[in-house]
Amino acid sequence: MRQEHAEPKDRSAVRSLLRLWPYVKPVRVRLFGAALVAVVASCLGLVIPLVLKWMVDGPVAHRDPGGVWLGALYLLLLGLAEAVLFGVRRSLVARPLAGFEASMRADLYRHLQRLPVAFHDRWPSGQLLSRGTTDLMLLRMFLAFPLTFLLVNATTILVGFVILLFQEWTLGLVLLAPVVPLVIVCSAFESKYAKVARKAQDQVGDLTTVVEESVLGIRIVKGFGRHRSQADAFRTLAQRLRTTELGKARLLAGIWVLITTLPELAIGAALVFGTIEVADGGLSAGTLVAFLSTALALRWPVESIGYLLAMSQESATATERFFEVMDVAEEEDAAPTAGDGTGGDREAGGMVFEGVEFRYPDAEEGSAPVLARIDLRVRPGETMALVGATGSGKTTLTSLVPRLHEATAGRITLDGEDITAMPRARLRELVSVAFEEPTLFSASVGENVLMGAAGAGEEELLRALSVAQADFVHELPLGVDTQVGEQGLSLSGGQRQRLALARAVVGRPRFLVLDDPLSALDVHTEALVEAALRRVLERTTAVVVAHRPSTVMLADRVALLSEGRISAVGTHQELLRTSAEYAWLMSGAGLSAGGDGSTGPRAETPGTETAEDESLGAMAPAEEGSTR
Repeated sequence: MRQEHAEPKDRSAVRSLLRLWPYVKPVRVRLFGAALVAVVASCLGLVIPLVLKWMVDGPVAHRDPGGVWLGALYLLLLGLAEAVLFGVRRSLVARPLAGFEASMRADLYRHLQRLPVAFHDRWPSGQLLSRGTTDLMLLRMFLAFPLTFLLVNATTILVGFVILLFQEWTLGLVLLAPVVPLVIVCSAFESKYAKVARKAQDQVGDLTTVVEESVLGIRIVKGFGRHRSQADAFRTLAQRLRTTELGKARLLAGIWVLITTLPELAIGAALVFGTIEVADGGLSAGTLVAFLSTALALRWPVESIGYLLAMSQESATATERFFEVMDVAEEEDAAPTAGDGTGGDREAGGMVFEGVEFRYPDAEEGSAPVLARIDLRVRPGETMALVGATGSGKTTLTSLVPRLHEATAGRITLDGEDITAMPRARLRELVSVAFEEPTLFSASVGENVLMGAAGAGEEELLRALSVAQADFVHELPLGVDTQVGEQGLSLSGGQRQRLALARAVVGRPRFLVLDDPLSALDVHTEALVEAALRRVLERTTAVVVAHRPSTVMLADRVALLSEGRISAVGTHQELLRTSAEYAWLMSGAGLSAGGDGSTGPRAETPGTETAEDESLGAMAPAEEGSTR
């Protein structure tokens, strides 16, 4: 699976973060209110040096104990007011920011459900998971603290320097001297840190992917004794992330040193010059105390610039990563048409493939399509079996019916209506699917089955379980309410497959697509499921991918798929007589031929080549690049 590591866009942090406005807008009043409260609280802190000036030049100079106690009371009240205001700010932002994060996460999840299958084929799940968790947590933290204090500290610095210049403009100019070098340093830091922050967040996604795959594939890891290699892979990625994080720390440490050192030097110089002025009588001691107190009060707002810039860059990167997914176009849907297709032209009824071609979006230019000129008609109420060697395109063809993939050319109609003209919701109500690899969710047995039909009740559930010969669920500890666990791995492969089949038939679909739905069943269970399934297939139009004669016998007719093309259509008996490839596939000889170099009857045809197949044994001719 390809790792999705996008290059950082040439976009400022501000422009990236502005994309959050639609999510911030509903809570803007509280955020602006919190920022205003924080600004007032911070500015109250700048009043304290002015009180100190009054105390030194007044009560202290005149030896007035009552004035000193009054000044102390003023300082206590100012400190308490500042603390209370910062507490109010925190309470103002806590609830709305939790809602902000939840809203973004819900939108991301909703969007992921509507993205094409091709997108999910390309993107590692760990990358998507990290965008929905770590990145959104960063954004919530950014709005709660760095964003507010970028505004608060900038205002505090501006007001503080105005106060300093009014107190003694010559010393104020001394403190302003580091501004130009600090601006240059911060600009260079911002561009470097943005690249490292993006790299680190992508590596977190890679690490998440490895952890997720190791947990889901724990039976394979243990079964083949691969825990050491998995641990090595994890350790390599963790070491890579550690190196990147250390690089971030070095950048942050470097700018922190400069941002701390330059203002400290300026304050030291101001102290020396101020002391000389006091000694010469040009400046009062109270003014110097107030000046230095104000300068020291501005240390934190100045020194925090590096930290706030780093958080802003990480948040801008998280925003870009979030919108990389959100900007991907969702599956196109069709507007409802005047005719719903329920009547349909019976001449064009059933399921019809007309000149259908398919090529994967990431296929090399000029390569042969996976499916080429598929022309096939499944009559109303008919069951058509799809047979072909592994890699011939059977599963790909069936995935085009519910539009899990979009046909590159041609069209597919259901009862005369083009599927691309149907809203996807309606199409997927008409067409029900069961895949060869059954996927179950961390939910109860009943919830898993009822996912196949909105609004279905207990009666439909029990009927579907009976059809799929899944009555074993009644012996589970809580019956249909038993939780099956993640991926349904608490059940056997055959049990999972029967539940997947029950899910496919619970809604009594008009069209049914089954991808080798009986492959994991034992012979006796398979016979029982087939007997029940025949009754279901009598009332629906179905396409069944089949690898075994027993499954083929469920069908009215059979279509042989070879090299992405329909090479023959007929009944099972007709194809046994007329198609050497079909006879070879159905004979089971391929199971014993695999690996011994034999090529089967197709090798006798001049000018053809054969493709080795581990399961069917070198039977189907393969054109390079034509199958996937």
